[in-house]
Amino acid sequence: MTNFNLSEINDKILKESAFVDDLCKSLSTRIIGQQEIVNKIIIGLLANGHVLLEGVPGLAKTLIANTIAQLISVNFQRIQFTPDMLPADLIGTLIYNQKKSAFETRQGPIFSNLILADEINRAPAKVQSALLEAMQERQVTIGDTSYPLEPPFLVIATQNPIEQEGTYPLPEAQIDRFMLKLKVDYPLKDDERSIIRQEAKTSENAPLKPIISKQEIFNAQKIINEIYVDEKVEEYILNLVSATRNPEEFQLNDLINLIDFGASPRASINLVLAAKARAFLEHRGYITPEDVRYIGADILRHRVILTYEAEAEEITTDDIVQRLFDTIEVP
Repeated sequence: MTNFNLSEINDKILKESAFVDDLCKSLSTRIIGQQEIVNKIIIGLLANGHVLLEGVPGLAKTLIANTIAQLISVNFQRIQFTPDMLPADLIGTLIYNQKKSAFETRQGPIFSNLILADEINRAPAKVQSALLEAMQERQVTIGDTSYPLEPPFLVIATQNPIEQEGTYPLPEAQIDRFMLKLKVDYPLKDDERSIIRQEAKTSENAPLKPIISKQEIFNAQKIINEIYVDEKVEEYILNLVSATRNPEEFQLNDLINLIDFGASPRASINLVLAAKARAFLEHRGYITPEDVRYIGADILRHRVILTYEAEAEEITTDDIVQRLFDTIEVP
């Protein structure tokens, strides 16, 4: 690629990404202390990938999704998953119309642009599969007819990591369909002081007005494909993913007995896409190793399967991923 072309892409990105600053500024007026989580959800939206949020109750997971939906002119549905839920409650079903003597399709809440799947691990396997199939195929089947889901289509799912009673943990193959798995932690003390000053009142905050259209999201998703990926950065991504499968090739012999299964090619694809979206947030027409490092743990933490030995030693996937970043040579 010539310098002229790269300069041209930079100018185009700078123009098309102007709305990002307005979005982040508006979000910061309602969301306090979770800026990095918010940025990464926006990365998921721009990269057309779904997001899994993991954290204890009360950390603003629902508020974040609701606020993003208010600021973008899209249809939003919050779905509370429960153990007695059926697939039809999610995707819809066929209803018999006696007047017309025919079946009619009643579409479920999945037919929206932004879905908040609250406590996804409370739903039984069939419901989880119905949602995850919709995420992957961007369509659902009711009866004999398939219905495409209107873009943009983003699922933000939440799960509580500490409560086990009445839950159905997501299998690894299904979790792999989420582009990002984000860990939501407690806010800092000063941030929490700001939160109680803003939220500790009996009346609700006034709803926010949309500042971004669907078309701006489409334009962003389209132009992100043009962001330049240097071969050295591409090699860095491939080395990171390869090291989860064959750690001995990268002198990571201590990880051989800790990793049962490495990351799939989907991890490599998502690392590139998410890094491009992060570059877009930074108003750049090219990705850097720092973009990969910024989003890498969130792409890899749910795609590396640990051995029983690692679990016995209380080693987490985050520990493994950090070891990779510390060892793999940065271009």
